[in-house]
Amino acid sequence: MALINPHINFNGNAEEAFNFYKSVFGGEFVKIMRFKDLSSPENPVAENEANKIMHIALPIGKNILMANDVPESMGRVNENENRSKISISAVSKEEADRLFSGLSAGGNIEVPIGESPWGSYFGMFRDKYGIEWMVDFDPKYKGEF
Repeated sequence: MALINPHINFNGNAEEAFNFYKSVFGGEFVKIMRFKDLSSPENPVAENEANKIMHIALPIGKNILMANDVPESMGRVNENENRSKISISAVSKEEADRLFSGLSAGGNIEVPIGESPWGSYFGMFRDKYGIEWMVDFDPKYKGEF
């Protein structure tokens, strides 16, 4: 069965916030990726964005608190609205496809589900009610951390 995890967008201070959360909840980050980790000649990353967080994950019990810094090119995140997404960690590609297809029906697909540059099977959309979702299947974790 899939797990549902919170995902927070930050305006450049995700690492600071997550070090704070780690000091409160304990544990260790299971993943930290910076924008420079995905930089390539086809998809260069601006120097001022290179060390910002593309993805960070902190297990809390059976759930995971996740976040990223929003690149400046996408504009600032309104910190009182549209700051978080619901992230689903699927246990299989089939479950990820089923959940993505069902929840995105009538909505707006932002990232079609498929293989991601960071090694998981990922998609992102806003459902017909305006709620933002991410669906992810990572074969290393299969929905569990």
